[in-house]
Amino acid sequence: MQLVPYPSTAVATVQAIDAAVWTSADRWHFRFLVEAIDDLILPPMRGPERTDGLWQHSCFEAFVGLHGESYGELNFSPSSQWAAYRLHRHRDGMREEPAEVEIWLDAGESWLALEAAVKCDALRAGSSLGLSAVIEERGGCKSYWSLGHPPGAPDFHDRSCFLARLPE
Repeated sequence: MQLVPYPSTAVATVQAIDAAVWTSADRWHFRFLVEAIDDLILPPMRGPERTDGLWQHSCFEAFVGLHGESYGELNFSPSSQWAAYRLHRHRDGMREEPAEVEIWLDAGESWLALEAAVKCDALRAGSSLGLSAVIEERGGCKSYWSLGHPPGAPDFHDRSCFLARLPE
């Protein structure tokens, strides 16, 4: 799946972000591939732990529709930190969601891949899915990438961005 940048945000060198999702055994796998990373700023490596505020720097995200208006938010940082939340409705009632997350990075001269394996009982095959990324680049560029964007400011929490489904 191809992510697209929000139209009015500046992009320095990143040319494309592709995403894939699949399930294996009891884990969901989310993979993001970033192409043309010359100016990409990565947060420093940390221990693999639950951490808030990851979206303030380069970060990859998955939003999963749950019951009614509720949805889950998963954040995967290249630092190896992660977060998992459940929200009652659009940007309301956020609380931590129980999850186990492992993150791997792979990189070449001009690309970076992040893969996250997630064990979370709230995730169900067929659920609506939004995939997104916040990309921080040198020169003060911060761009917002998603499968689609709502009118107005970038808002990955908007259900109109949930354009895919967790595979069966």
